[in-house]
Amino acid sequence: MSRNYKVAAIQMVATPQLEQNIVTARRLVGEAVQQGAQLVLLPEYWPIMGMQDSDKVGIAETPGSGQIQTFMAQLAREHKIWLIGGTLPLASSETGKVLNATLAYDPDGQQIGQYDKIHLFSFTKGEESYDEARTISVGKNVTTFDAPCGKVGLSVCYDLRFPELYRAMGPCTLIVVPAAFTYTTGKAHWEILLRARAIENQCYVLASAQGGMHVNGRRTWGHSMLIDPWGTIKAVLPEGEGVVCGEIDEAFMQNVRESLPALRHRKL
Repeated sequence: MSRNYKVAAIQMVATPQLEQNIVTARRLVGEAVQQGAQLVLLPEYWPIMGMQDSDKVGIAETPGSGQIQTFMAQLAREHKIWLIGGTLPLASSETGKVLNATLAYDPDGQQIGQYDKIHLFSFTKGEESYDEARTISVGKNVTTFDAPCGKVGLSVCYDLRFPELYRAMGPCTLIVVPAAFTYTTGKAHWEILLRARAIENQCYVLASAQGGMHVNGRRTWGHSMLIDPWGTIKAVLPEGEGVVCGEIDEAFMQNVRESLPALRHRKL
């Protein structure tokens, strides 16, 4: 891998309108590329944050075809970047449900990875209530792929609370976490969980979030960030749409792993 490699996370405040979100994603990815990003991560649910949970079922695509997948492949090819497409709804075998899928593309626009979200979020506190299992089917497979920066592990949002998923990936250079954390849970747990995953896996973590008040009344936490293998936040965007950029430094990661060889000390 190259010794220093620039990556970027896109932060959005997605709307119920697919076309509007595509325009925003195109603009922000362009900004990331202008800043030198070679790998770009979109947030969870970037194509749609509907008025109802079922709205995403209505725009679900079949694997390999559809407006959203075509757009992402073209975007990767146009900018010659590695693009990790946050999540989009892909058709599921379960009636009325979708897979919340992350697709990764190489600089030729070829899909080189798919991860379907395994852990489905539910939360109830007062009048605030969510249950992803109503419209999303559970994914099954741990997914990684190799990029010029090294091995990249794919995860989504609520997965962040389950460290065994990241252990199952094996040692990675970069773990990505596209997310739409609620304001309530994000304020309490987002940063500490991201930093913990970086520290315990001694790798970089790039988190791309929804961040603001959405048309549907939902408020997401934002705070897209890049964290290094020592747990230091290298860049962060608290709220609103924008780009978070930073470098992956292979030598720094190797120094951390040599000075504190925790990965070699594992017993279980």
